[in-house]
Amino acid sequence: MDPSLSAAASGMKAQQIRVEVIANNLANVNTTAFKRSRAHFEDLLYQTLQGPARVEGSEARTVQEVQVGRGTRLATIQRVDGQGPLETTGRSLDLAIEGEGFFQVQLPDGTLAYTRDGSFSLSDRGMLVTHGGYGLVPGIIVPPEATGISISRTGVVTALLPESPEGVEVGRLELARFPNPAGLRALGENLYQETSSSGRPTMGFPQEAGFGRVLQGVLEGSNVEVVQEMVEMISALRAYELSAKAVTTSEQMAETANALIR
Repeated sequence: MDPSLSAAASGMKAQQIRVEVIANNLANVNTTAFKRSRAHFEDLLYQTLQGPARVEGSEARTVQEVQVGRGTRLATIQRVDGQGPLETTGRSLDLAIEGEGFFQVQLPDGTLAYTRDGSFSLSDRGMLVTHGGYGLVPGIIVPPEATGISISRTGVVTALLPESPEGVEVGRLELARFPNPAGLRALGENLYQETSSSGRPTMGFPQEAGFGRVLQGVLEGSNVEVVQEMVEMISALRAYELSAKAVTTSEQMAETANALIR
């Protein structure tokens, strides 16, 4: 294949992946605690047409080598873990983390997952669970006779009971923090999983040792900026069109060269 064709084709493929990432960001603009992603690319190996040459003369010098690039490829898709906007809901079981940290939940197979989506609810046994039914870790059970629930910014969960208007503490939320949260593996359902890239989690209570605080009646929104994503999409479209034009030009040059042979 003509090297110019393969280089241009790699550019088209790169911009297609970039648009896929942007489209996913826009699709999740209203997803609770969603973190936008961005695609990073790197250039491919270069073909050296001429090595460095030494020019002799009154002032000897070295001329740099001549190289031609062979296109681009995807290096990584990086998640941007910036704080999303805080949206007041007024629902007592809606929680948001302002600052660093993740809620810890247990999956059906016994493994642990992590989320910043604090839209919790109560199971039939009074346990705090996610919208997918995954139990919060450590498990917190609210008595069935409770008339309300209060959660402090330090994670203390208090159930309001008829016989105890001041409330009874039923547990305390713990948060997990990672050395590299961008290295977590996304599982869907607003859940993440520990990887070797993310590092081992450090557990702690809200507002202690650098952990964020917990806000009741609030949810963290998506950190996707629609205007920014639209600008990125227009840029990707223009780059795709230029790569496609390079493919067309390369084909026309090949046709011209073939016509000379005939």
